[in-house]
Amino acid sequence: MSTPERYKIEVTAVAEYVTAQSRPEDDHFVFAYHVTIRNLGTVPAQLLARHWVITDGNGKVQEVHGQGVIGEQPLLAPGEHFEYTSGCVLETPVGTMHGRYQMLAED
Repeated sequence: MSTPERYKIEVTAVAEYVTAQSRPEDDHFVFAYHVTIRNLGTVPAQLLARHWVITDGNGKVQEVHGQGVIGEQPLLAPGEHFEYTSGCVLETPVGTMHGRYQMLAED
């Protein structure tokens, strides 16, 4: 029998190209991304801040950072999750995103 981990957060992100808002002829490519943050640990944890680095196909970098996400700093009890959707505009049809969230354990 394994012991549950006290601190374990899982983040998944799925990106989607938004055709209706994009204008490829103007190098305007809109992407939405849906993020799910799950507390798989045994201790409640609050999302305090985030930092995303978004890079288009030309190497142009945009950074997104600040307190919480979409104006919220959710407290996730063990087993709970929080979802949100946001977006970005790139000058190329491809790009990458990576980043991190700052979480604070309630103990």
